[in-house]
Amino acid sequence: AEEEHARPWELPAAWQELGSTFTAWCNSHLRKAGTQIENIDEDFRDGLKLMLLLEVISGERLPKPERGKMRVHKINNVNKALDFIASKGVKLVSIGAEEIVDGNAKMTLGMIWTIILRFAIQDISVEETSAKEGLLLWCQRKTAPYKNVNVQNFHISWKDGLAFNALIHRHRPELIEYDKLRKDDPVTNLNNAFEVAEKYLDIPKMLDAEDIVGTLRPDEKAIMTYVSCFYHAFSGAQKVSLAWGGGCLLTPHLLRLLHGFGTRGGGLGSLLEWIRRTIPWLEDRSPQKTIQEMQQKLEDFRDYRRVHKPPKVQEKCQLEINFNTLQTKLRLSNRPAFMPSEGRMVSDINNGWQHLEQAEKGYEEWLLNEIRRLERLDHLAEKFRQKASIHEAWTEGRSRPLLEVGAVGGCPARPRGVGMAVSVSSRPDPAASSPPQSELDYYDSPSVNARCQKICDQWDVLGSLTHSRREALEKTEKQLETIDELHLEYAKRAAPFNNWMESAMEDLQDMFIVHTIEEIEGLIAAHDQFKSTLPDADKEREAILGIQREAQRIADFNSIKLGGNNPYTSVTPQIINSKWERVQQLVPKRDHALLDEQSKQQSNEHLRRQFASQANIVGPWIQTKMEEIGRISIEMNGTLEDQLNHLKQYEQSIVDYKPNIDLLEQQHQLIQEALIFDNKHTNYTMEHIRVGWEQLLTTIARTINEVENQILTRDAKGISQEQMQEFRASFNHFDKDHGGALGPEEFKACLISLGYDVENDRQGDAEFNRIMSLVDPNGSGIVTFQAFIDFMSRETTDTDTADQVIASFKVLAGDKNYITAEELRRELPPEQAEYCIARMAPYRGPDAAPGALDYKSFSTALYGESDL
Repeated sequence: AEEEHARPWELPAAWQELGSTFTAWCNSHLRKAGTQIENIDEDFRDGLKLMLLLEVISGERLPKPERGKMRVHKINNVNKALDFIASKGVKLVSIGAEEIVDGNAKMTLGMIWTIILRFAIQDISVEETSAKEGLLLWCQRKTAPYKNVNVQNFHISWKDGLAFNALIHRHRPELIEYDKLRKDDPVTNLNNAFEVAEKYLDIPKMLDAEDIVGTLRPDEKAIMTYVSCFYHAFSGAQKVSLAWGGGCLLTPHLLRLLHGFGTRGGGLGSLLEWIRRTIPWLEDRSPQKTIQEMQQKLEDFRDYRRVHKPPKVQEKCQLEINFNTLQTKLRLSNRPAFMPSEGRMVSDINNGWQHLEQAEKGYEEWLLNEIRRLERLDHLAEKFRQKASIHEAWTEGRSRPLLEVGAVGGCPARPRGVGMAVSVSSRPDPAASSPPQSELDYYDSPSVNARCQKICDQWDVLGSLTHSRREALEKTEKQLETIDELHLEYAKRAAPFNNWMESAMEDLQDMFIVHTIEEIEGLIAAHDQFKSTLPDADKEREAILGIQREAQRIADFNSIKLGGNNPYTSVTPQIINSKWERVQQLVPKRDHALLDEQSKQQSNEHLRRQFASQANIVGPWIQTKMEEIGRISIEMNGTLEDQLNHLKQYEQSIVDYKPNIDLLEQQHQLIQEALIFDNKHTNYTMEHIRVGWEQLLTTIARTINEVENQILTRDAKGISQEQMQEFRASFNHFDKDHGGALGPEEFKACLISLGYDVENDRQGDAEFNRIMSLVDPNGSGIVTFQAFIDFMSRETTDTDTADQVIASFKVLAGDKNYITAEELRRELPPEQAEYCIARMAPYRGPDAAPGALDYKSFSTALYGESDL
């Protein structure tokens, strides 16, 4: 290139064929000034259009041309043009103004090629290569993903036309249907690219398809000239896209993330507000007075778990994905990481979410324990009322017989259930008969205590009357000995039998509460044992009634008139028969109640086994999936695309598994409605399953996003698959726990193995802290694989600034202080252009034109220097 640049007069005659290409190139610039040339040999002879061409392509003003028609005026104008070219560092050897004015075709074409080299190609540099190599490297990178395209030079690599089409499709995929092109139809391919470039990219047709196909080796300079137009056509939009996101173009969606992530009205703000609002509700452990009120709190918690929390889990996961993608885009552009405002960082969400789950963890258990406590209190209260009713019925009317002088009687043992059996002379402690208030906190305690006190007072009265009556009985114990002995025998046997029947009736009516089949079967066995004693009890009843009949027979036989009932007991045969009949009635009722409870417990056991069967499948499945996802993310099997496809298959299988979770929720609902509090058939609770399921959904989504970001990094940085595998192998070597991240010490060991000077001295610590600020900008204390490959592939280029974005827009605006919507639509892709137009404020400067837009305020807002 330097030889061609320095000795244009030795260029071959074949350059004459370049006339049409160079003419089209010159006209592509001259038309911006409202003119063009017809004959490249003739139209530059007066120097006027030559000076105009240089002004257009350089953006600078040349000295004022001379308007005379004489030869000297023409030579002076051409010399001004040549002097300007020389001022740009171009050495013009043996190209004089006279040859150009005389219409020397070879010299004119050599001069134009010199201009093309200087102003269209020389500034193209990729990775510090020369201009020609830089343009070639740019073409190779842009066309690398396309089949049947292998750009190695600027001649035969372009003959089939596919490379031209690939360049256009890479930047404007909507203009080219690349998959429909055939390598064996080069003329069609070339014409398609030339027509699309001319119609949509404003690149004039500079080459002839038939000439390219018909020659063994197309002219290299003609191809370079035409390809440089593609480079510059895309460079305007590329400059802006580089300012926004380095090598990867940020879509308006991601630009909105850059402008609005963490704003008060954004998704992050609403999620944080929801977390802060929900935590106090979950931490509130104020018990209610009744089971119904606590069950309503349990129902509210179920709605929270099923309806309100799942969307927030998805929202949290999506926010993390958006944040990671945004940070990846920024890292790829060598820009500092995006830092949300204080209190609105992703770590704030994670901390809040951890607090939420800690508050939630014990809430359901507290609700169930509180319901169980209230159920036990209600049971104890009802049992007290039942026993109190029995005792009150027994004591009713007992005082009157004890006050009658002629009556004989005694006070039986204190009924069971009211308290411990005590002598009639000792008064029971009411506190011993009622539940301890300091432990149970029952809402109806005052009425229970009052009723218990009343019963104890009645007992004291009966005890006093019984004691007085016993003294009267001692005076008459010798009377009527035979009958008296029979009555006494009757009383001795009737009283315990009566007590047994009362105890039996009390037991048969006793309330019970069980939670397992074993407990109800124990009650049934005890009841069966009781029923087996009924025949002997019936014999005892007949024997007791026989004693009464024998006493009556002796009295009748001896004409002794008995004074009323048996003086030793108030338990008459009628009472015995009545209570026996009541026992006979209560036995089948007890049978029915126990069988009903047995059926209920069998149903509960079925529910337990049904839930356990499903939970013992779902729980290990979730754990297995978590382990498999972890293996995929750290192994090096296949390409990143293979890993991504594999992960998406896992994601679909997880989504397809959701009905199993729903089924488990339904079974858990039935268990809770049945007030089942334990399940010995499984170690998995619904809470364990829910947390594991949410972690699984979050992990697979986050892992997919990490692989997608790795693909973005690889493509933007030009990392090969072999390099990516080397990075992964090095990372995995120091990731001892396979957790997918390196701690500071692990990362330091990795850096040392790679040759970085981060030993434990002042200089090493400073270098390590600098590197950590790059790979861990948020100070999380870990280095992810994404941050590791970003660091390993980082290019030593300066970060862009708002000034660079302003400079890019200034190029698009033709050096004006404002830009128009038409210019944006012409220079940028449609979606990006419309985004800018919608957000740029009107330009208010003194040089404003109709529809002028202020690109400077837009650029500063993009970097947070003002509000957009």
